[in-house]
Amino acid sequence: MKKYSKFFTILLIPIMIAMIFSGCSSNESQNKKVNLCEVTHSIFYAPQYVAINKGFFSDEGIDITLTNGGGSDKVMAAVLSDNMDIGLSGPETCIYVYNEGKEDSPKVFAQLTKRDGSLLISRENITNFKWNDLKGKTVIPGRKGGVPYMVLEYILKQNGLNPSKDLVLDDSIQFDLMASAFSNGTADFVTAFEPTASQIEKIGKGYIVSSLGTASGEIPYTGYIAKQSYINNHEDIIQGFTNAIAKAQKWVNEHSAQEIAEAISSHFPDTDADSLAVSIKNYKDIDVWNATPVMKEENFDRLQDVIISAGELTDKVPFDNVVTNKFANKAK
Repeated sequence: MKKYSKFFTILLIPIMIAMIFSGCSSNESQNKKVNLCEVTHSIFYAPQYVAINKGFFSDEGIDITLTNGGGSDKVMAAVLSDNMDIGLSGPETCIYVYNEGKEDSPKVFAQLTKRDGSLLISRENITNFKWNDLKGKTVIPGRKGGVPYMVLEYILKQNGLNPSKDLVLDDSIQFDLMASAFSNGTADFVTAFEPTASQIEKIGKGYIVSSLGTASGEIPYTGYIAKQSYINNHEDIIQGFTNAIAKAQKWVNEHSAQEIAEAISSHFPDTDADSLAVSIKNYKDIDVWNATPVMKEENFDRLQDVIISAGELTDKVPFDNVVTNKFANKAK
């Protein structure tokens, strides 16, 4: 009997191992699939990549498929057409769609960044930069009507400058060509996100002299959006997604630039670790990331002030019509 007992024990081992792995595979297959479309692929969204790589989404039973939308308008189109479940975009897109009177218009349910991530780069090294230093100069600010452009206009007006008379805002250059145009001698100043800003400085073609996000104050720059019907029909997914982002925001807040760089490096294979850490430190220094996914109404109000000042919006939209903090409050 002992011989047979040993035989059956040996026989059962591979079966038990197979059952264990089968159970793991079953649990993984039970994860809910979420198609996420980001406005662009950027270090500016570091907490999102932390949430993916640290398994915070997986902990919530969510499998993320990430797509680069290539612009806020394209992200919104993908969400409206149900090609994407969730979008990472500027909240202004929800304002515009709501004002169009579309049925089932999307809402922001979690905020990621709380400042403009653009840095102002000067051709000359200005030690004590003041916004009045832009008077009579040419600046490459991006696309007219885009949020970076509108934020810059807002800052200029707040500092007593007339954007159309006191300086030249050259919006003729495509976003992805701005850095090379400046490096090759066009304009006196350019605005750039990281890591482009640090790279311009590293090669000696310019100097970071200010931050648009610091000058403008807190603005809900990017957040996660979904159609109201999707939110209503998938509250468990929305809550789990928001929980993962909240964990990532906390993790980023508690870790160094070098640690964050290591955590997200797989998403930026063409950027070396040191450059990545420099860019992240710059963003930590100006406090671009929200501490929680909750959006403050007064900051949303400032965003609308910026858009109205630029002439892109006439009347303010009520906060609750385009934002819900239901899930973010629970995630806190």
